[in-house]
Amino acid sequence: MYMGLKHLHMLTAALSIAGFAWRGGLRLGDSALLQRRWLKIAPHVIDTLLLATAIALAVLSAQYPLAQSWLTAKVLGLVVYIALGLWVMRFARSQGQRALGYVLALATFGYIVAVAITRSPWPF
Repeated sequence: MYMGLKHLHMLTAALSIAGFAWRGGLRLGDSALLQRRWLKIAPHVIDTLLLATAIALAVLSAQYPLAQSWLTAKVLGLVVYIALGLWVMRFARSQGQRALGYVLALATFGYIVAVAITRSPWPF
């Protein structure tokens, strides 16, 4: 069960970042595709499944944020990633701000993955 959840978590993480990368690129290009209903709903479904699998993995492995420094780092990284994603998709006023937020969000996601792989809050 644990390995199945872990693989589902990794799959949803990959879908989440691929979706953000695509939607962020559409946002940078001011594409009308972003108005499609499924492009507004799918990220929420994927990210909800991603969060649910993360919680299930934490419970099954008895490893929790604040008790495990690397999980705390992942959660803090996630908060930064979400904030940057919101900045890119909703709040940035200029293309320069969007582009900077986009690059920083992708880098933050890379940090989260590196923390997950190394199980260290300082993976580099």
